Amino acid sequence: MNLKPGQFIEAYSRKLRAVEIDSTYYSIPPPHVMAGWREKTPPGFVFAGKIPSAITHEKVLKNCQPEFTTFLKNMEQLGDRLGPLLLQFPYFSRDVLPSREPFERLFKPFLRRLPSDFKFALEIRNKSWISWDFLELLREHSVALALVVQAWIPPIDTLAKAVDLLKGDFAYFRFIGDRKAIEAKTTKWDKLIEDRTPELAVWISELRKIVAKGVKTYAFFNNHYAGFAPGSVKQFEDLWEKAS
Repeated sequence: MNLKPGQFIEAYSRKLRAVEIDSTYYSIPPPHVMAGWREKTPPGFVFAGKIPSAITHEKVLKNCQPEFTTFLKNMEQLGDRLGPLLLQFPYFSRDVLPSREPFERLFKPFLRRLPSDFKFALEIRNKSWISWDFLELLREHSVALALVVQAWIPPIDTLAKAVDLLKGDFAYFRFIGDRKAIEAKTTKWDKLIEDRTPELAVWISELRKIVAKGVKTYAFFNNHYAGFAPGSVKQFEDLWEKAS
């Protein structure tokens, strides 16, 4: 299929129901771009968006309100297509943040300022910080914990036994994979090169329990998960149907 860049989102929205925007991580999108994406997609299609790295990585929530306000204002141009916004934090070494406590000193005031008319999810890569009290903090502010499918995080069935993962009115999952490992095998993202069926079966089993509770659930795939994100989505859908 020979498509121009401007046609990608239209073609994508005919096959899938949602997309996680990666470009917003690198810069705040202009309003006209967001309005254009809304016009090019059908009702019911959802755009999730990464909050800019200038906020989560560079400033780490310090003195970032002007950028955050502009970001939200521009994302509002998506109208009813706008879905959750992801606060994707990096792994913090002890040299940067020695513990969760200094992070929370920055995070709690930020949480209190979050506008209630947006949905937010949080991805944290310091796994030792994920505990019941931290999840309760998210629940108090209706922020979902974004679970990432990578080697460093325990399988979802293990996590589900340890903590209550539902801390917002929606659930958010990211099937990311191991970038370095898969790029050692390929840099051409046109087919599945890893069989992730056993892992997907475990996650689907737990996700079905969440969906059965009536919780809106988002799941996104990266090419680095198994070599070809659209193929992973198709495999996920097939396994989901088989499990029903």
